[in-house]
Amino acid sequence: MARVAFLGLGVMGYPMAGHLARAGHEVTVYNRTAAKAEAWTAEHGGAAASTPAEAAEGKDFVMACVGNDDDLRAVALGGDGALGAMGEGAVFVDHTTVSAVVTRELSAVAEASGTAFVDAPVSGGQAGAENGQLVVMCGGDQGAFDRAEPVIAAYAKLCRRLGESGSGQLCKMVNQICIAGLLQGLSEGLNFAEKSGLDGRGVIDVISGGAAGSWQMSNRYETMLDGEFDHGFAVDWMRKDLGICLEEANLNGASLPVTALVDQFYKEVQKMGGSRWDTSSLIARLRKIDGR
Repeated sequence: MARVAFLGLGVMGYPMAGHLARAGHEVTVYNRTAAKAEAWTAEHGGAAASTPAEAAEGKDFVMACVGNDDDLRAVALGGDGALGAMGEGAVFVDHTTVSAVVTRELSAVAEASGTAFVDAPVSGGQAGAENGQLVVMCGGDQGAFDRAEPVIAAYAKLCRRLGESGSGQLCKMVNQICIAGLLQGLSEGLNFAEKSGLDGRGVIDVISGGAAGSWQMSNRYETMLDGEFDHGFAVDWMRKDLGICLEEANLNGASLPVTALVDQFYKEVQKMGGSRWDTSSLIARLRKIDGR
């Protein structure tokens, strides 16, 4: 069992840290809003720290799951940051979806101080975090990954190293690029079925077992047909992730025409008041265009 700090107790981090505690690890949590950390310790035991540095001191692993590049830098760097308080040989595992640029930056800081940094963004959403069924995509030193993987296993159904620092974040970008195109295609297909007078559920029952089938189709088509978008991964978060993808594409020269287009469609959903709607709400935009 390991001594672990967990930084960030949002909809993902809160249950992930809970799985670590249930697995028997010694867990100290930090959250920007202290009340959330107090609620977590009341539910799971362990300890709460007032700063990331306090949480990280003396720990074997520091896990982070915060909002964006700036949030990650805030908990990792500076006088109250975790990296400066970690002992030699400790491993910082970042589960935040951030740019490969900040990942490599923090990896270099960690290496210079004798610690290790593993970028480990996740896929599976809130349900995956709550059920301990996340897919974790990792980059970083092989030895650091080998030490971290048994701890990550507390909330992962699959954890794989893709390469050196930044590789996990690049893999997560591929994941989001694919999801964006899938959801737009599914939205167009369901909207077309409705406009054609077809029973959407019947259509999906037929085509989901063929080449068109996907996780998004199986898990989101009913709520899309019903216009229910109060679950899952929010449009605001998806736009943040797609922005990271597009910025990286500007650096590596990759062409992302569909991703850029869908990002703008999500911008329209935000203007409709759907910032916190699930990403499957792309169909709501099409219904609005069609006057429904």
